[in-house]
Amino acid sequence: MLHRHPILGIMTIAYLAFVGWITLTPQPYDGRTASVLDRFLDFFARHDATDWITFDRVEAAANVVMFVPVGLFFVLLFGRRLWFLAIIAGALFSIGIEYVQLEFLPSRVADVRDVITNTGGTIIGVLVGLVLSWPKARRIRRDRRAVTEAQRTRRLAS
Repeated sequence: MLHRHPILGIMTIAYLAFVGWITLTPQPYDGRTASVLDRFLDFFARHDATDWITFDRVEAAANVVMFVPVGLFFVLLFGRRLWFLAIIAGALFSIGIEYVQLEFLPSRVADVRDVITNTGGTIIGVLVGLVLSWPKARRIRRDRRAVTEAQRTRRLAS
């Protein structure tokens, strides 16, 4: 798998390391980031049309968005036929992160909702990967059928 797609493998490992760095550092975000986020949430809380934008919803959306590339990379790495392994791998990666947070990082909060949103992001990434790779997969199947038909025709002619 990695030997067939070395660049994709390196990109996948780099992105997983980035997600690990984001999720496994002792502080979720520094004071400056918290200040920007607080101002952002305060702004939306002042308006009736956007008061539904809360920290929990922003965090959930961030978890989904962060794991979309995980699903995309995994489905491209494993292949279309093993799409379900991409989802399982993304879910296990998320569970691993939450376990490390629970057992070894008291400044972080492990939560089942994070596993659910992360896995949801993985599923979206897998679906995006399947849709984007569908035309090439279709072309490959068509070409294989044409080769098989040509071989059959040659055998019948001989």
